[in-house]
Amino acid sequence: MRIILALVAVLLSFSFTSPASAKMERYHFDKKHTQILFFVDHLGFSKSQGEFLGYDGYFTFDPENAEASTVTLTIKSSSIDMDDTEWDDHMKNHDFMNIKKFPDMKFVSTKITKTGDKTGTLTGDLTLLGITKPVTLDVTYNKSGIHPFSKRYVSGFSATGTVKRSEFGMNYGLPMIGDDVALRIEVEGFREENTPKNK
Repeated sequence: MRIILALVAVLLSFSFTSPASAKMERYHFDKKHTQILFFVDHLGFSKSQGEFLGYDGYFTFDPENAEASTVTLTIKSSSIDMDDTEWDDHMKNHDFMNIKKFPDMKFVSTKITKTGDKTGTLTGDLTLLGITKPVTLDVTYNKSGIHPFSKRYVSGFSATGTVKRSEFGMNYGLPMIGDDVALRIEVEGFREENTPKNK
């Protein structure tokens, strides 16, 4: 009996959660509760924060087979927000985002590796300024469940990572303005209503 219980425990621990769906489900971002934030060293005085407000995409997720999940995200470069109009305008020109030539950036997942009961790494191809490079994020699965207000089924995640902007040809201000761009992404996604519901 102890051997059987041990095997059951191992199988349960392999998934991100225990009560879960048996099939891959598709989610769309809840844009009111999803934030794409970044932080960059500014002359050594502070870590300046910005975010992207315009984006679209989806992710698929099955807690019983988390490593088969996928993420596709397209971000509008012009949606960058630094809480200052003059700063925003500079970030949008050819020194940084060059939005006229490159209106979008895109992230498409290529691999997910489970590192713990609720943690993993998400690797994908990031296309920025016409250059595509692999990026890896550390992801924490927060929870899934029925939203108490919308009554829709929601899954939530937190992710962090670092991107070197010089690898994408964004060299303005180096080294006074940091090369490392720290990412923090908070995600809530609504499950598509036509996908299987959890029991």
